[in-house]
Amino acid sequence: MKLAMPDTAAPLPQLILLPGLLNDAELWRDQISGLADLARPWVPDLSPYATIREMAEHVLETAEPTFALAGFSMGGYVAQDIARIAPERIERLALLDTSIRVDTPQRAAQRQALNKAAARGGTFMGIGQAILKSYVDASRLDDRELTTRIVDMTQRLGREVFLRQNSLEREDGEAALRALRVPLVVIVGENDQITPAEAHREMAAAIGCSHLVVIPKTGHMTPMEAPGAVNGALRHWLQRPAGHR
Repeated sequence: MKLAMPDTAAPLPQLILLPGLLNDAELWRDQISGLADLARPWVPDLSPYATIREMAEHVLETAEPTFALAGFSMGGYVAQDIARIAPERIERLALLDTSIRVDTPQRAAQRQALNKAAARGGTFMGIGQAILKSYVDASRLDDRELTTRIVDMTQRLGREVFLRQNSLEREDGEAALRALRVPLVVIVGENDQITPAEAHREMAAAIGCSHLVVIPKTGHMTPMEAPGAVNGALRHWLQRPAGHR
């Protein structure tokens, strides 16, 4: 009689995908399906929390002992705080369309103005059609499927989540990220108006990341605008040897 051999294959790593401001799992739809052969994706719900630290602690309380971590936009700041609190639990880190710096006075003033406008009442439009021009590449503004997904997602999360997340205090993450000794990748859309590509070049140099991916003809919403390119970059990152930058 032939005995069945035990399955000795290593389990797939947990891949934590952190959404940005007014984003939920819809942001990562194509990564959840496209990377399932390499990892077990999980998108935490960050919407109830009032600080970056609360978001990071929620992720750490729920996550497996170690994990691969990818943070988009606001989620990049959450990833940086996780690196401060529990760097030993991060097996590899990806930062997409984000920043490692505190808000400039100009950006802080913009956030205050947006919060003031959003708090006035009336119908909350989320990332409406007018604002989309700064979020997606000009070549994609006529893509109704893409723009509808973005608008619907941000409207679904709503006014209170926007006011809470847009008021978050953001810290400088350079020191925490430089201390990591894991595979790193920085990904950005070539035409990102929210967190520009040039700032990502500075970020990559500051944290010692030699893997910078600039996606052509793409704006801020890279996981939704260019899922194929983002998945390709993340697949390469997930397959790089552990323990090396």
